[in-house]
Amino acid sequence: MIFEVRRAIKSDHPSLPGHFPGAPLVPGVVILDEVLDALTERFPERELTAIRTVKFLAPLKPEQPFAIRFAPTREDSDQIKFCCYIEERVIVEGLLEAGFATQ
Repeated sequence: MIFEVRRAIKSDHPSLPGHFPGAPLVPGVVILDEVLDALTERFPERELTAIRTVKFLAPLKPEQPFAIRFAPTREDSDQIKFCCYIEERVIVEGLLEAGFATQ
């Protein structure tokens, strides 16, 4: 099952003032935090157990809308592919592992 969400990082995010003053870019860790938030919103019964791979391909600017797309690798797998893109241009891609949360 493929699903997608849209996001934007507000220009007042606390990480931005020190991340290239005068020409702010969203730090990769902030983008990954949005990926994790989107994953747990869609699958609250799962928890991230590993980030297997991640590749940052292009910068993201504050307030710039982007989409996060998730696709499982197989039905019986805990691995989930993701990509973030702006107007069909991939800016981040990777592979997550998200198992079922234990109570």
